[in-house]
Amino acid sequence: MPHSSCRTAAPVHSPTDFKLQQILDPSTPLCKDDVVWMLEYIKKKVAEEDPNLMDLSQPRLLQNFRYFAEIALMVIQRRNGFDQEEGRLKAWVEEAAFGLRPPADSPLRRR
Repeated sequence: MPHSSCRTAAPVHSPTDFKLQQILDPSTPLCKDDVVWMLEYIKKKVAEEDPNLMDLSQPRLLQNFRYFAEIALMVIQRRNGFDQEEGRLKAWVEEAAFGLRPPADSPLRRR
């Protein structure tokens, strides 16, 4: 898989926004570093009680957690790349990050 620093994307406001756009871009392959970065980002946002998460319903928050846990287990159980499960992993990352996505004017925002 390509290393995350080799990617290009449209300009964004901050390095974090740039990284988030890269990871959530459906056409960009994921590497283990991207997945771990996303798990850390979500963990940080939950710990900070991000206002975007506070607006989500309890059932939606449980869905976010379910996908967060699925991703974490996949990282733990897989020593190699995610080539065979790329589509599923990409969908799980998107679900785990629901509510933390780029603003509605971003082309990546679909919901």
